[in-house]
Amino acid sequence: MENTLNWIANFIWGIADDVLRDVYVRGKYRDVILPMTVIRRLDAVLEPTKPAVLAMKARLDAAGIANQEGALKSAAGQAFYNTSPFTLRDLRARAKQQQLRADFEAYLEGFSANVQEILEKFKFRNQIPTLMEADALGYLIEKYLDPAINLSPDPVYDAAGNLRLPGLDNHAMGTLFEELIRRFNEENNEEAGEHFTPRDVVRLMAQLIFLPIAERLESGTYLVYDGACGTGGMLTVADETLAQLAAERGKEIAIHLYGQEINPETYAITKADLLLKGEGLEAENMRFGSTLSADAFPTHEFDFMLSNPPYGKSWKTDQERMGGKGALQDPRFVISYADDPEYSLITRSSDGQLLFLVNKLSKMKRDTALGSRIAEVHNGSSLFTGDAGQGESNIRRWIIENDWLEAIVALPLNMFYNTGIATYIWVLSNRKPAHRQGKVQLLDATGWYQPLRKNLGQKNCELGEADIARVVETFLAFEETEQSRIFPNAAFGYWKVTVERPLRVRGIDPERVYSAKEIKELRASGQTDPDAPPVIRALHKSGKAAPDPLHGLFPATVGGKPCVVEYEPDTDLRDTEQIPLLGDGGIAAFFAREVQPYVPDAWIDDSKTRTGYEISFTRYFYKPEPLRTLAEIRADIEALERETDGLLEQILKVGCTF
Repeated sequence: MENTLNWIANFIWGIADDVLRDVYVRGKYRDVILPMTVIRRLDAVLEPTKPAVLAMKARLDAAGIANQEGALKSAAGQAFYNTSPFTLRDLRARAKQQQLRADFEAYLEGFSANVQEILEKFKFRNQIPTLMEADALGYLIEKYLDPAINLSPDPVYDAAGNLRLPGLDNHAMGTLFEELIRRFNEENNEEAGEHFTPRDVVRLMAQLIFLPIAERLESGTYLVYDGACGTGGMLTVADETLAQLAAERGKEIAIHLYGQEINPETYAITKADLLLKGEGLEAENMRFGSTLSADAFPTHEFDFMLSNPPYGKSWKTDQERMGGKGALQDPRFVISYADDPEYSLITRSSDGQLLFLVNKLSKMKRDTALGSRIAEVHNGSSLFTGDAGQGESNIRRWIIENDWLEAIVALPLNMFYNTGIATYIWVLSNRKPAHRQGKVQLLDATGWYQPLRKNLGQKNCELGEADIARVVETFLAFEETEQSRIFPNAAFGYWKVTVERPLRVRGIDPERVYSAKEIKELRASGQTDPDAPPVIRALHKSGKAAPDPLHGLFPATVGGKPCVVEYEPDTDLRDTEQIPLLGDGGIAAFFAREVQPYVPDAWIDDSKTRTGYEISFTRYFYKPEPLRTLAEIRADIEALERETDGLLEQILKVGCTF
């Protein structure tokens, strides 16, 4: 069967060159070939029941029944139908171009609503004028009806009853369609990279979320979700991987796929692929639109979720649709956490990749034994972008403090078609096994890959089966190695503290309290001086408040009486410090050790202290190049001296001849 599929794929690939070469630029072949492949397959599947569908249509019309969809699907025996009087075979007899166009358009109009949506998103009707102008539509139809290929599920026999061409079942047709998608994506790698994740990366992601719980699978129903599903490749691989693992363990499971995609063409490909596989119900679970501003599954929870969301891409339009930065109140992104009823998970509008992860976390199952498992691809900015208290850092804090992050895998460079930057797979679960609880594994797989013989855009390497196995084995082993580091959750956290120093102004009364208005005037005077007395903004009687230089309460004598004062901070001297959550002694010890010995008048403004989280692979895996030994350097110098020996003398001799 594999040879048959490759032959058919090559044949259809050849149609593009034969029919479209002088009509379209090469990058636009897919605009015709993909929808026509869908149309021909659906046409072939519907041929045997065409008379029954037309008869049912006539009866329903005669009875004045408006809602006909269910009955027509039943008559077709499929999740789709066509009520036009034509099949593609009927259309190839049209000699006149205008009649062919009219009948072909009528044929397309006869398809059911789910197919209409696919054609609409493919914008296939927009191609008809171009095909007609080049007199190519009839030739295109003829090619798809060529007796050398069979896109029908039924086998073709010769006159003697011998098998001539095997039929293509739904799975084989889906595989064929995905092969065409892959070829077009690799042909147009710069554009396709936004919507197509290489299969080697997808296989690794699928194994990372399924293998850890494979032995705990039970017979039943599992829901799989991709909120940035592109052409549906992740859902397809996830479906196949989970089904295989369950079958190997004797479990009978039903898998339902859910996805959302904002790009019209890639959405159409996903939906068409599922229809071609005979998975009409799953096709209905694919939704068009923005996951961020128009979540299609607000009340759903899923067992497994995986995505490669867009990174480095603005979500400003989504933000405006959701009310704007100040008014955005989506419960996925503004939550109650850490004593903050409006804890913001909203990232910079220039990059919304982490919001796709937050969306998944809002859809985790909380009442099942397995909970939910998530794998998502990110670039490096998700590890460290955002200051303490900002959206990105808040997301990392929320994830890590809830103990959902199992591991982050650093992938080799140049793994994707349209970017050579560093990429990482985040693996999360709300049912961590006991040995992983309270810990995060960082896995450096940047050196585990196979070079490609020929670059595919930016992609110059791939994960071989051995590489995938090595990553998964290292992940499952959960041990400290050169490529695997394990840390307590708090190792990634820090306090960002604001260090203040007093405003000092020449000529002030050092024993009086200055009002806010007076302080403003003092700042404007330009009389600040580090050796001048500090400006007092508040005074407390001794006993009413205890001295606490760490937090800005200093002992003083005012009017000959001991008291506690608060000084006005000098904004020009304000500084910040990052103090690790696991730092020895916490904030107080850091302050006493690193600040007070050098600036004894400093204090920390507690109201500005924020908790942040960041993850640095470089810090944990960087290996500096060893310095060369003196002997090696000396040998190089001596070699250079030998090479240049006598050169100066030759130059001088040449100069003397002039």
